[in-house]
Amino acid sequence: MTENNLHGLDNTDFRILRALVEDGRAPDVTLGEKVNLSSTATARRRKILEDRQIITGYAADIDASLLGYSIKVLVLIELSSQAENKLVEFEKAVLDCPSMEFCSFISGENDFMMLISVRSFDDYDRIYRTELSNLPHVSKIRTSFMLREVAHRRIAPVVLSNTF
Repeated sequence: MTENNLHGLDNTDFRILRALVEDGRAPDVTLGEKVNLSSTATARRRKILEDRQIITGYAADIDASLLGYSIKVLVLIELSSQAENKLVEFEKAVLDCPSMEFCSFISGENDFMMLISVRSFDDYDRIYRTELSNLPHVSKIRTSFMLREVAHRRIAPVVLSNTF
């Protein structure tokens, strides 16, 4: 079995996954029409994909800018130490940051990358002072403001290309 086919997925499973990425609310009848299956077979396959945790959930895409959060901020954080206890303390503290949208431990010059949505530069300044600067073991914070979103995909198309 190839790396892309670890779960024994076939072409129909990949077609279902691609259709669900486009519309996670699609009823089984509509989904079945797209992939040439009965609604019963589609429901069964969807359930299997959920049980195997290939499908991990369904969510609404929300336009944060319409809620007043029109600025996205990329924050790169360097810690003073990468000792396990320091990483754990930092990660625990990040989870308590209400402004944090995404955070990942990364390789390279920085240790963590965060994404934050803010209403204004003043809003970011407040978050910097009250949340980011109070995170434990931080030695350096680098900030970039995202000027224009070029692409935003839930998953890269190659992942669902089913070329195996």
